[in-house]
Amino acid sequence: MTDETVCLTLIAARSLRQELFDYLTERSDLVSGFTASEAAGHGPNVELHTAAERVKGHADQVLLRMILKRADAARLLAGMKMAFAGSRLTYWIMPVTEFGLIDDRA
Repeated sequence: MTDETVCLTLIAARSLRQELFDYLTERSDLVSGFTASEAAGHGPNVELHTAAERVKGHADQVLLRMILKRADAARLLAGMKMAFAGSRLTYWIMPVTEFGLIDDRA
């Protein structure tokens, strides 16, 4: 099912934001676009790197989502595992049953 459409979600330390944006932009053969938002990471596996994060009790993170084919997601992740080794980047893939654009400029 390599033609299956999926949503790839990435969560990383906010300090990796620009590097991730640059990497994804350079991979336009796999990623046609993505949505990013700020996130607050909580939990036993989340590392609080700065004094501000320790005071706030959460890690400053960036959350990215993109819609792509499953095979392209696998290829993208394979490259990211090398490019971002040791970064503790978290990801998951979920199937997308429908994807479209509501636009009156048909």
